[in-house]
Amino acid sequence: MSGDSVWVLGTSMTRFGRYPDLDAVDLAARVCLEAFADGEVTVHDMDVMAAGTLFQASTSMGQRIQKQIGQTGIPVFNVTNACATGATAIRAVYLSIKAGEASMGLAVGVEQMGKMGLLAGGSKEEANVYEPSGRYGAVTSIDGVLGTATMPGVFAQAGMAYAYENDGVGFKQFAKVAYKNHLHSTLNPLAQYQKEFSLEEIMGSPVQSYPNTLLMCCPTGDGAAAAVLVSEERLRSMPKRVQKRAVKIAASVLTSDPWVESGQVQPDVNTLTRNAASQAYEKAGIGPEDLDLVELHDCFATAELIHYDNLGLCEPGGAGDFIDSGAPFRDGTTPVNVSGGLISKGHPIGATGVANVFEVTTHLRGEAGDRQIKGAKVGLAHVIGLGSSCGIHILEKAAA
Repeated sequence: MSGDSVWVLGTSMTRFGRYPDLDAVDLAARVCLEAFADGEVTVHDMDVMAAGTLFQASTSMGQRIQKQIGQTGIPVFNVTNACATGATAIRAVYLSIKAGEASMGLAVGVEQMGKMGLLAGGSKEEANVYEPSGRYGAVTSIDGVLGTATMPGVFAQAGMAYAYENDGVGFKQFAKVAYKNHLHSTLNPLAQYQKEFSLEEIMGSPVQSYPNTLLMCCPTGDGAAAAVLVSEERLRSMPKRVQKRAVKIAASVLTSDPWVESGQVQPDVNTLTRNAASQAYEKAGIGPEDLDLVELHDCFATAELIHYDNLGLCEPGGAGDFIDSGAPFRDGTTPVNVSGGLISKGHPIGATGVANVFEVTTHLRGEAGDRQIKGAKVGLAHVIGLGSSCGIHILEKAAA
């Protein structure tokens, strides 16, 4: 252990699902206290806090959580960054520690979505309005006419574009992604849904936006996840048992969209992920072949398949062959979403980025139970939020 690295000291997450008797603050406070206990620290050890939520972004979530876990006067960053909100909270604490302004901090992500339903672009109220309005003077919504901001449609289009450009990618390959993640979920007690579905059931479920069927889409729900980060200098002062469970953040990267022509019609979910992956591998001094597991943003089955390519997990254009080979299954060469992914684990938006780091950390500690990836030493956590933002964290097991 040497240098000025930042480490994950403690983590926790709720099971994702429905919590009608608890609110977002309750869920967040629970995981914060559990993350403190996991790292053998208290709120009084924290120098900074970042709290992420999308649908309660204007509610001073961090300060509301502090009223439950302890108010010590430390700075709070309340962040929102679409589906990358949780990863952005981690990034904020990470940067505070790297800058030398903090030696330990808390990142928490939380969302209470209930049965919010389909996250859509255009609205029915716009249907019969034909007057210029908005920044671009549009006379009516173009959603569903020139592209779409409706989530299944955005990622269906991205998947179909990839299938058009590359051989070996079709409906069955996309469905295999969902089959794998539903299968993986049966071993994860924290997953919102823990049920295996056959390939035929997945392909035969109601189509949401081709090729995404209902069982190829992530559910909405409630949940929270938290992580305590610590500087290397501070970690060295802690008991050996704590040091042994700490997990190194070998790379922390956050990107946004560069301008691309196609992005003026449809969100470009590829370029910022490719850029983030390239930066992360360079910072960590590794390549995708060194990864023992990956938790990536499978909001839809099409999203996971194209991100195999974007993250360099397969040969360029080879995502279809990658899933066909069994490589991303739990017993494959590069296990992907052994948690069940967003498709089964669930996707309370503000919590997901932290939850992915929780999952990788748990495997690197050897504490993942029945779903444990044996001998895991290096893992990658990825999220992408339309708008767009992409967060990648590469984590490494502490040396014995």
